[in-house]
Amino acid sequence: MSLKQKTIRGLSWAFIDRFANQISQFIFGIILARLLSPAEYGLIGMLAIFFEVADTFVMAGFSEALIRKTDPSEKDYSTVFLVNVVTGIFFYAILCALAPGISWFFNEQQLTPIIWVMGSTIIISALSMVAKIPLTKHMNFKALATISVGANIISGAVAIVLAFKGWGVWSLVWRNVIYAISSTALVFLFSRPKFGLQFSRESFREIFGFGSKLLVSRLFLEFYNNLYYLLIGKFFSARELGLYTRANGYKDMFSRTLHNVIQSVSFPALSEIKNDDARLKNAYRKLVQSTTYLTAILMFGLAACSDNFILGLIGPKWADAIPYLQLLSIVGIFYPLHYINLNILVIKGHSGTHLKVEFLTKIIAVPALLTGYFFGIIPMIICMLFTWILDYLVTSSTSGRLIDYPVKEQILDILPSFLFAIVLGAVVWLAGAAMHFHPLAELLIQVTLGFLFTVTVSNSFRIKPFLEIKEIVLQKFMKKPALSN
Repeated sequence: MSLKQKTIRGLSWAFIDRFANQISQFIFGIILARLLSPAEYGLIGMLAIFFEVADTFVMAGFSEALIRKTDPSEKDYSTVFLVNVVTGIFFYAILCALAPGISWFFNEQQLTPIIWVMGSTIIISALSMVAKIPLTKHMNFKALATISVGANIISGAVAIVLAFKGWGVWSLVWRNVIYAISSTALVFLFSRPKFGLQFSRESFREIFGFGSKLLVSRLFLEFYNNLYYLLIGKFFSARELGLYTRANGYKDMFSRTLHNVIQSVSFPALSEIKNDDARLKNAYRKLVQSTTYLTAILMFGLAACSDNFILGLIGPKWADAIPYLQLLSIVGIFYPLHYINLNILVIKGHSGTHLKVEFLTKIIAVPALLTGYFFGIIPMIICMLFTWILDYLVTSSTSGRLIDYPVKEQILDILPSFLFAIVLGAVVWLAGAAMHFHPLAELLIQVTLGFLFTVTVSNSFRIKPFLEIKEIVLQKFMKKPALSN
């Protein structure tokens, strides 16, 4: 099977995976949001930074190192597995010890037992990280789709039952725990790993030498991303944090999910051609164009119908989240672009440069945090937008030098998608403003209109990213030959 065929097959299953996951999470999320309050979501949001940092230490960049390695041995897999589990146990113990202090910091005493229970997910997830690598390395996204969708359905169903029984925030806690247990069990069922329990210092030095730089850069990323939760939870209220958490979650449902789909397929695919710069640039250029086209359309469309999205789906008690969602949607456009550019640094083996760029871009973010502290959440999000634009310019110029794809050329490639998405957003917003129906009915009309407008105009004007995506769909799902451009 050729690289293109493997990539198309991988993308197909990755999209099926994420689509099915998002549909199930979306449905469960709507039901839970109607049953629970913003303050209960805010309690979980307060802990985000602690769990993300712990998970980052457990991963330590080892997954990318093993995926990138041409022929990892059983010793490599076994060494990483043991390190992951020991690290998971260590950080769970630290979280349990810090739990009373975290509760005191936020002035929320119920956080202590929540941390003790939900912290177990760190160890449970550590058990499956290495077992999942062969599935990703060999692009077996059909199995990965089954694992994630199955675990999400099981955990979501249990959480809804608990919420109906009045368990409140604990329904969200047990949703996380049961998801970790279910996904780990399914990973071992599908992967059936054959590595033993042996530790190799040589393997550790080699893999950690590459992964350690990714670890530090990821720590900058996760600390930065979740510092907003920490700031809002400490200086505002659990309710405000709950509103922000829901808005940011809906933004991530499109932006970060799309990035995760493309990342999961593109990283192993591009790693195979890392030594052919001309071929790498051509494949990467198409990736950037298609990603920008999809992300910009989804995010401008979401911003345009945010009011009907919130009011129609989760009700008026979440109405104060509307301006957060509108602004965060625009911020979300730059998330995939930033990290797709960083991927080139990893693929080309420049993990040290990756670390330096992440450090620089997170220093740039300090003004946004200060703005939130002094002026409030909405000015903070506006400042966050300018921060992500600067992040993108830094990363694209750095990665572009490695494959002769300068930032000016990249901007010219993605500008048409941005302009098209702005027009689409205006059309969708005007349609919503002209209607006076139930918010859910208006949302359905806006979504339908946006889809028809996108397909019709993109096809009529033969927008290149649309034609690329259309070719993939026709090849894979319609069983038709590739289009000639």
